[in-house]
Amino acid sequence: MSTLVILAERPRIDMLLEPYRETIGRDFPGYRNHVHRAVTYAMHFLDQAPEFQQLVETAFVYHDIGLWTDRALAYLEPSEKVALDDNRRHSWGLDPEALRGAIHWHHKVFPYRGPHQQVIEACRKADWIDASQGWIRKGIRRSDIARVEQAFPNLGFHQSLLRLARDYGGSTLVGGWRVMRGIVKW
Repeated sequence: MSTLVILAERPRIDMLLEPYRETIGRDFPGYRNHVHRAVTYAMHFLDQAPEFQQLVETAFVYHDIGLWTDRALAYLEPSEKVALDDNRRHSWGLDPEALRGAIHWHHKVFPYRGPHQQVIEACRKADWIDASQGWIRKGIRRSDIARVEQAFPNLGFHQSLLRLARDYGGSTLVGGWRVMRGIVKW
């Protein structure tokens, strides 16, 4: 595996996120940085292979977006729908099954096996690293995680997830349970 590469600028991420800035609202800076961190980890697992870059960047822009577009705690399917609709509407030409799979399986607890396994598994591992704030490392050194987090600070992203669970679920406990039931795959 290559050395972990941190790219300060990923124009595709900003281009894809911009239409959703108002919808995401105050959570936008934190979500943007979460996307950047996750893409950094996923591309590391993929040895920076250029053939995966557009798919990975697109999948991570959309992977949680249903939290805001649909105000849904079970946000995987709404996120998939927004991503697939935009892929079709803008003629990006991304493989719809790979895009859907990268979003659908990003919270899978155990390794993904199936079509598009390489990219889906890279995305799954990357999101677990960032969602756990580096507690789960998937083979990435702590020092590299610290470098990524320094480049793209949290900016309240994980707190916004707790707030949305409370706001949409009635309480943090009930909302957290609904999130877990709706998004975690075995």
